[in-house]
Amino acid sequence: MATILVVDDELGIRDLLSEILDDEGHTVVLAENAAQARAARTRGRPDMVLLDIWMPDTDGVTLLKEWADQGLLNMPVIMMSGHATIDTAVEATRIGAFSFLEKPITLQKLLAAVELGLNKGLQGLTPAPAPVAQPSVETAYAPHASSMTVEQAMTGGVAAEPALSLGPQQQQSFNLDNPLREVRDEFERAYFEFHLAKEGGSMTRVAEKTGLERTHLYRKLKQLGIDFLRNKRAT
Repeated sequence: MATILVVDDELGIRDLLSEILDDEGHTVVLAENAAQARAARTRGRPDMVLLDIWMPDTDGVTLLKEWADQGLLNMPVIMMSGHATIDTAVEATRIGAFSFLEKPITLQKLLAAVELGLNKGLQGLTPAPAPVAQPSVETAYAPHASSMTVEQAMTGGVAAEPALSLGPQQQQSFNLDNPLREVRDEFERAYFEFHLAKEGGSMTRVAEKTGLERTHLYRKLKQLGIDFLRNKRAT
């Protein structure tokens, strides 16, 4: 798969984008500012860059222009921002950005933009003002996923949760004298750990098996204190 450089000064966004892209099979390189992004670009050309506009040292548009002036803008760059103006987005695409994503970024738009950008990167760069979500991406997730954003996934956004059940082969005892919340957490922890082990740590397959939209699944596992990367590292 692809090597993707994610440049964003917000730790939560870097971590979540890394988890999502890693689960898609990509290699993710993280940078929290322009200096780290420059160093990463010097070490090698990534297949794609997700670049935040507002950063504390050098803004993303300035960094984009640096790369263009130095002949280093030979990979698709998707700009990200929650505060940029239309003029900023137009300026970024004029310099050579492939497309622009406005925060909060929906999961469908993120994956669609990455897929489209990587495909265009293979064919030769053709900057576009904005990514167009592909039907295959829209239909790959549950209906409620269209309103789930990266920020909501990090801060506890609401998403539907299906009823859970254990098959005979997974039955185990729970201390029913404990408060309901504790028993429910024990049950959910056992349930998700079972499916993570069974699916070899693949979040895509676990999401399909459990009926959860994937960003909600990440949040649920973190809430339960489950190391969802453990099985992935072991495989």
